[in-house]
Amino acid sequence: MVLAAIAARTERIRLTSAVTVLSVLDPVRVYQDFATVDLISSGRAEIIAGRSAFAEPFALFGESVNDYDALFAEKIDLLLRLRADDHVTWSGKFRPPLSDAPIAPRAAQAELPVWAGVGGSPTSAVRAGLLGLPMVLGYIGGPLSHAKRAVDLYRAAGEQAGHPEKLRVGISTHFFAGTEDVFPYYHEYLRPKAPGGRGFLVDRAAFEAATRRGQAIMIGLSEQVAEKILDAKEMLGIDRFFGQFDWGGLPRALVEDSLHRYATEIAPIVRNHGRP
Repeated sequence: MVLAAIAARTERIRLTSAVTVLSVLDPVRVYQDFATVDLISSGRAEIIAGRSAFAEPFALFGESVNDYDALFAEKIDLLLRLRADDHVTWSGKFRPPLSDAPIAPRAAQAELPVWAGVGGSPTSAVRAGLLGLPMVLGYIGGPLSHAKRAVDLYRAAGEQAGHPEKLRVGISTHFFAGTEDVFPYYHEYLRPKAPGGRGFLVDRAAFEAATRRGQAIMIGLSEQVAEKILDAKEMLGIDRFFGQFDWGGLPRALVEDSLHRYATEIAPIVRNHGRP
């Protein structure tokens, strides 16, 4: 719904989910919804399909976390079938079968882009490569060099499966460009919100270490962030960079200023180096 609202008010930007938790959703509905956004936007929609980094969605939508991998494997297979054919015959374990089912509406693009959202799992990276899907690596902590294993596995699997021309890599991580001290917001964003709840307690020393050159988190001055994006291009061969701009209750003015700096300062530096 949010992407449809954006589609109606924009003309050029790509409209991408991050991520669509396919494991707990109906692939038919997912395709229909994104095909609708694609029609509204005249061919600018994309799907990033992932397994979920958390267990909560499985109970919420009546699926078993014990079927974590099997659910995604079956549903990504069906989603790709729906993308390819306007009438689908299919059967599986987790969804009622389809018998020459008409799938409408159809996307405006001849092939609606589907990216695999991966959190660093070797299995997920290999699957994305075998399917010939572009891959977005969600990497919100640690050295960039640690992400290289997943990227190498992805490319090796894709080339072995005969998809070298389809392989693309994106990286998604926390982003802020500016001079303001944003540590309090970052601490708030990651801290557990309930006793025993999910989260991380990050102190200032750990935060500052995580934002240095060579680390995945893209927080700093415009020149520093541009340098780190270029490093990711050199090390991982990324085709896209996804910056997670709005986190931890950052004031709207800071989010807007950071986004403006990305567009007017960081992106030109990266482009002038022939990078993504």
